[in-house]
Amino acid sequence: MSRDADAVTHTARRPRAAAVIVAGGSGSRFGNPGGKQLVPLAGRPLLAWTIEAFDRAERIEHIVVVCPAERRDEYAAAAVTPYAFATPISFAACGAERQDSTRAGVAAVPAGFDCVAIHDGARPLIRPATIDAAVERLVSESDIDGVVCGQPSIDTLKLADTAGHIEATPDRSRYWCVQTPQVFWRDTVMSAYDAAAAEGFLGTDDASLVERAGGRVLLLDTPRDNMKVTVPEDLALVEAILASRRG
Repeated sequence: MSRDADAVTHTARRPRAAAVIVAGGSGSRFGNPGGKQLVPLAGRPLLAWTIEAFDRAERIEHIVVVCPAERRDEYAAAAVTPYAFATPISFAACGAERQDSTRAGVAAVPAGFDCVAIHDGARPLIRPATIDAAVERLVSESDIDGVVCGQPSIDTLKLADTAGHIEATPDRSRYWCVQTPQVFWRDTVMSAYDAAAAEGFLGTDDASLVERAGGRVLLLDTPRDNMKVTVPEDLALVEAILASRRG
């Protein structure tokens, strides 16, 4: 996938980046009826920590929070209004599938933004410097359509059948564990969403949609502590990391 003619003009000015924070999941594995986005974490809702990181990132000029439409006021009152965020924040309604939610978030980014950093709301440990590095890598290279944060695999990998019997031990040197943010040219990722929707394809992440549409996506080696809160026991570890950063 090649960037369209409008993208070429980005070289005449500094491309503008917005963030799309996806906070629409039900949190079924977390076990909390209200989900995990507003669960208390080190004195504030989990989502507020995630928003703060993007608020502090120099390259992010707007933030879109994607959440259930009926909980927008609740999310705003708990995770936005009490904090002095300097970056403009708006909301978009989540969809049935994650890629429906991210598509809605990207579509809700105001006009004038060239690229989007898509991030899981449940990853509150993302560092502002990592966000800026991912955006900068995208805009500084002319032949890529996206940048995905992650790390080369350090664990031994096994390929197994459905019963758990090992079939192979692949070479881990070419495998990565990927996270978010995933940063793309806005027009490129929107085209990838459109193509996936037209063909009924569901990807495991946004990069898989861009890759499928022919885009070239780069992996960026970033800190491993950017963990996702998935189950309740993750909270203690996240709080410990936050405390170590403040200390």
